[in-house]
Amino acid sequence: MTFEYDLKAAVRTIPDYPKPGILFRDITTLLGDARAFRRAVDELVQPWAGNKIDKVAGIEARGFIIGGAVAHQVSAGFVPCTPTPSIPASA
Repeated sequence: MTFEYDLKAAVRTIPDYPKPGILFRDITTLLGDARAFRRAVDELVQPWAGNKIDKVAGIEARGFIIGGAVAHQVSAGFVPCTPTPSIPASA
C-alpha cells in the first residue's frame, strides 16, 4: 500500500453533495484515523523542515484542526482565519 493510497483511503467521498454532480471529500474520517492524520500533518510539515516559521494560518473549521497541528509541529503560532471576524480582536 502506497503512502498516497493510505491518505486517499482515509478520506470519505460523498457523491451528489451538496448538489448532484459534486463529489464532497469529507476529511473527518482522516481526522478520526490517528495514523492517517499524523501522516497528513507530516506531509504538510516536511517541505518546510529546517525553516523558521513564525505563524501558520488555518481557514475555518477543519483548517483550524490541521493548521493547529502543523503549527505545533513547526513550533509556530497559529492564526485562525474566518470570512468574517468571529472572535473579538481584544480576546
